[in-house]
Amino acid sequence: MANKKFVEEFNLKVEKPKVVEVIDYDAFPNKELLEELRTKIIQNLIDNNLNVKESITEFVQEEIDKTLEGYSLSDVERSYVYNLIDNEINGYGPITELLDDPNITEIMVNGPNEIYIELDGKVIKDNSVSFINDGHIIRTIQRMIQPFGRTIDTANPMVDARLNDGSRLNAIIKPLSLKGPILTIRKFKEELANIDDFLRSGALTSDMARFLEVCIHAKLNIVIVGGTGSGKTTLLNVLSSFIGNDERIITIEDAAELRLKQEHVISLETRLVNYEGEGEITIRDLVINSLRMRPDRIIVGEVRGKEAFDMLQAMNTGHTGSLTTMHANSPADGLNRLETMILMAGIEIPIKAIREYIENAIDIVIQVERLADGRRKITDISEVIGLKDNNIEIRQIFEFKQTGILENGNVAGEFIVNKTIPSVYNRIKVHGAIEIEDIFE
Repeated sequence: MANKKFVEEFNLKVEKPKVVEVIDYDAFPNKELLEELRTKIIQNLIDNNLNVKESITEFVQEEIDKTLEGYSLSDVERSYVYNLIDNEINGYGPITELLDDPNITEIMVNGPNEIYIELDGKVIKDNSVSFINDGHIIRTIQRMIQPFGRTIDTANPMVDARLNDGSRLNAIIKPLSLKGPILTIRKFKEELANIDDFLRSGALTSDMARFLEVCIHAKLNIVIVGGTGSGKTTLLNVLSSFIGNDERIITIEDAAELRLKQEHVISLETRLVNYEGEGEITIRDLVINSLRMRPDRIIVGEVRGKEAFDMLQAMNTGHTGSLTTMHANSPADGLNRLETMILMAGIEIPIKAIREYIENAIDIVIQVERLADGRRKITDISEVIGLKDNNIEIRQIFEFKQTGILENGNVAGEFIVNKTIPSVYNRIKVHGAIEIEDIFE
């Protein structure tokens, strides 16, 4: 029988052979053997009852030495096995080093031998990492979510959690996942990008940066749209940095990712249901509550449901300068989705009235994309200019026009600016923002 104390509560320091040089473990001729030894040791540790031992450390040391006995392994290979066991005990198994790597932004476990990572904006398969079996994946998931009072089993086959460092974890197992346990971790970045990082990466031009900065100072309502992993939250954080230090800002998120530097920031986070199926606090609940908290700005991490109406209501009732993100493929698609969200909320308002509501509330829509080469770019900045034939009309201000793919795989293109001065410029001038007419000359 597996010893639960060992699986869930152990804290071990294993003395490993010292290896100074950097080793390419993937190049081991004996790598398959080493993986077999790892599997054998881990299974023995789980199957044995540790209560008969004086200490967990002693038992683990004995198991490793006993398993490796008779095998002609170099110090480097023995160190490799010790590292695997140490990660299993003191970390999160095979993905421990992936979690520690700051260059990896996402980890996707599709099966014991199917681990994908996002590196520099590109998703690649990592063949250097593997689990023993589906049970090994589930044990690792359980280990990660247990400190938060969560569990995953056939009765609760799906879980969302925020790890201590802010990373977002999603796991789903059978019977919902036909393939087996699936684990996805979107890693948290302690320091999100700033506008200078965006400029250096070519995500936008200096004129676009100037324009967005004055839009924030003029308290225009802004929606950022884009696909999953396109950089919506990162851009939201960058734009939020332009807000004055004298304003009271309330942020509302499912998982707290925004890191604002201003002094007067109130961060609110949703809460899932408890074991009794009660206690859920949604984005909508927090948006409604935030209106009673005397906000100067309301920033919603992502709008995707009934809260859309409450967010628009806030924008239309004096809470200008609000910002949010949503999943959409274009500015026009984003506004259409807002309309759909309001209709799905069951609010009995005529379509024309909903569109007028959206048109009055939203000033600027920004589209951000992850291109084929993995780089993120702001591909569209548009303004909402009114209603035409009962449809919301938008006008493009900036656009990234792709022209092709270079030999090195990078996307080629150029930023284009509409030389017509935007309608929102009148509001920008009223708020005393910097002059930006030269951008459109």
